[in-house]
Amino acid sequence: MHCRHLTPRPSLSNAATVPKKQFSVLAVSKNAVAVLKGDSKVEGVVTLTQEDDGPTTVNVRVTGLTPGLHGFHLHEYSDTTNGCMSTGAHFNPNRMTHGAPESEVRHAGDLGNIVANADGVAEATIVDKQIPLSGPNAVIGRAFVVHELEDDLGKGGHELSLTTGNAGGRLACGVVGLTPI
Repeated sequence: MHCRHLTPRPSLSNAATVPKKQFSVLAVSKNAVAVLKGDSKVEGVVTLTQEDDGPTTVNVRVTGLTPGLHGFHLHEYSDTTNGCMSTGAHFNPNRMTHGAPESEVRHAGDLGNIVANADGVAEATIVDKQIPLSGPNAVIGRAFVVHELEDDLGKGGHELSLTTGNAGGRLACGVVGLTPI
């Protein structure tokens, strides 16, 4: 009589006791800043934050303004060799006409108005999905501009309403640059 010696095979239940690796997904946060300066006493700081591919949160603080509404836009270029005039037109990658921030038809850089209080200080938080910090339409290297007058949001009927919002002169500007987290 032959005896066979069999080696036990591992059972599937043994495989289940192997610890599973834990993975966690971290949000990717991007941050940027622009320091606004001009030929006038107007100055300020704009900080931008974007989580993953979500909308960008823009925090604005500007001082030295006259009380009231002032157009606030993102312009095409980082060129400030001729002051704020050399920042170009509003950032407009989709070739639209000027509009309000909530309008379907608008420049990506149309961020509406900021409101200065009696002391000339404007503070605002803007959340916008058309001004990302990365990708083909990234705003890094473009410039924010604070204007002299109220932006009419493309509805003023003036010859400049559909291009600039008839927001008047450029009081201060600053180039957007990435910051460490």
